[in-house]
Amino acid sequence: MPQHPSSLSGVFGKPFAEQVAFFRRKLGRQVPTRRWDDLQGAAHDDAFMVAGAAKADLLSDLAAAIDKAIAEGRGIEEFRRDFRAIVAKNGWTGWAGEGSVKGEAWRVGVILRTNAYTSYAAGRLAQLRQGNFAYWVYRHGGSLEPRPAHLSWNGWAGPPSHPFWITHYPPSDWGCSCYVVGARTLAGVRRLGGDPDKALPANWQQRDPKTGAPVGIGKGWDYAPGASVAPIISAMANKIGAWDYQIAKAFMGDLPDAQADALANSYRALPSTKDDARRYAERVYEPNPDLPELAPMRTMGRVTSDQAGEIEQLTGLPVGGYDFSFDPSAVRHVIRFHGDDAAERLRGQRGVTSADWARLPLVLAHPDQVRASGTSDMGEQLIAFERVIGGETFVAEMAIRGAKRRTLALKTMYIRIGKKG
Repeated sequence: MPQHPSSLSGVFGKPFAEQVAFFRRKLGRQVPTRRWDDLQGAAHDDAFMVAGAAKADLLSDLAAAIDKAIAEGRGIEEFRRDFRAIVAKNGWTGWAGEGSVKGEAWRVGVILRTNAYTSYAAGRLAQLRQGNFAYWVYRHGGSLEPRPAHLSWNGWAGPPSHPFWITHYPPSDWGCSCYVVGARTLAGVRRLGGDPDKALPANWQQRDPKTGAPVGIGKGWDYAPGASVAPIISAMANKIGAWDYQIAKAFMGDLPDAQADALANSYRALPSTKDDARRYAERVYEPNPDLPELAPMRTMGRVTSDQAGEIEQLTGLPVGGYDFSFDPSAVRHVIRFHGDDAAERLRGQRGVTSADWARLPLVLAHPDQVRASGTSDMGEQLIAFERVIGGETFVAEMAIRGAKRRTLALKTMYIRIGKKG
């Protein structure tokens, strides 16, 4: 099981399938809202919302940014940059926190933490139910300003069927980072920091007259995130492996085409996605053995249904559900064959630099032309995506790789000088 989220960085560690499955399933129903409580309790298991976000394009952009943070284990600073770009792109005004640095920091934190903690909790719940544990153990998240009620539940162990978990399964309020672990024996409870002899406080079922929720639980938080869909989430997660790249691209095929297409284009428009492509390429241009090993593949998001239809017309190959991707070998190919500026100038092109890779998501998302481009040396059919940017034509040739990969993998990229080359 994944590491427990004693802090925000713990939630944004290595992604796991159940967490991503839960969040992506919600994205099939994106609900415009005015207030945070327009959706109540378990309704959040089946729908995505951000309070005050009422336009479809805005919701899709926010969903893509949050999804990326969750599915790819990203931090809050990266999400903050994406959030600012989304606000500017959509002209979003009137959101809570707008107008000050502190207000923005608060809102960014609330949006990301809420979705990260609830999706983590839902994914964990699906795992706990599949694990057939005799005891579930409540653990405090270790916040600097702990809630007394949450501390009073810390270490308590009860069977999965205990009614406590119906209303008190965490998170139990805004910013709550408490979590639950499973044990099969009383000795296991102790090893996990629980106390088999601990009893619940006498008032654990008492309701706060102001909020209607049990004492110590925030208004609207008296439910177990993911409980209503746990079997579905487990079934979805069991279909894929644990490879980060597979998790990052998984479950989008379960969404309606309209939502999946919008999310794919939103993903490719994020500043962080452009930065990802550039930084990934930089690691190949300038290898650094002191840095962590480079991921074997980098996704650039799902192929949209319109693109899939166009590619099938050109090649006869169905590519619905595929994603765009590239790997270090593709970057090395570009460096070798299209990286020497002097040699490229003789061909009416210029050398591709590591900075140019930030353009790749735009070329793939909104090409001026898509055409068949022959076959690779491995016999793969190639599709060329062309886009004029700043008077230059960027060309990305993608190899169709079926079977288990189901991806359009970058074979090469070059830049023609002038619009027509």
